[in-house]
Amino acid sequence: MIAVSAVNQLKSNFRGELIAPGDPGYDAARTVFNITIDRRPALIAQCAGPDDVVQAVNFARQEKLIVSVRGTGHNVAGFGTMDGGLVIDLSPLRDVSVDVATRRVCVGGGATLGDLDAATQEHGLVVPTGVVSETGVAGLTLSGGLGWVRRKWGLTCDSLVGATLVTADGDVIEVTADSEPELL
Repeated sequence: MIAVSAVNQLKSNFRGELIAPGDPGYDAARTVFNITIDRRPALIAQCAGPDDVVQAVNFARQEKLIVSVRGTGHNVAGFGTMDGGLVIDLSPLRDVSVDVATRRVCVGGGATLGDLDAATQEHGLVVPTGVVSETGVAGLTLSGGLGWVRRKWGLTCDSLVGATLVTADGDVIEVTADSEPELL
C-alpha cells in the first residue's frame, strides 16, 4: 500500500491524473485489451507529458514499486498492468505530427495505429505498421512491427529514427543513431 502523503506529494506537480483503487474510473483505467487479464495496480499515473513520466518513474523508485508501462493496453499478455504496483499510463499521449518535408512522423507514447494512419494519410504517406488500428505504435515498433506493407517498406522498427526515453533513473535522453546508437 502506498502512503496517502506520498501520493499527495506526487499530485502537487503531476499534470495528468493519478487513479487509485476506489477512485471513480479506476476499473476503466486498469482494464486492458485482453479481458481475461484482471490485475489491480496500487496506482495508475495517466501522464500528460514527459515531465509526468519522469515524476512517475522517480516516485516508483522512491516508493520501491514495481512498474508497468502502458501505451495503449493492447498487449495480449497484459504487460501494461500488474497487481500492487504503479502503471505509468501513456494512453493520453496520442499526439501525431507529420513533417511532410522530411517525410517523418513524431508520435506520442499512447498513439495508436489508427491515430498514425489518420495523420499520415492526409499527406499521402504511409508508415509500415501493423494491421489492427487499436494497437499502440510504441509497443508495435519495439516488438518489430509486422504489417501489410512490410514486403516493400520493411518492419515498423526499420523506420524508427529516434525516441525520447525516460531512464529508470528519471533522466530524459534523446535516442538517435548519432546520440545513443546502442539504444536505438
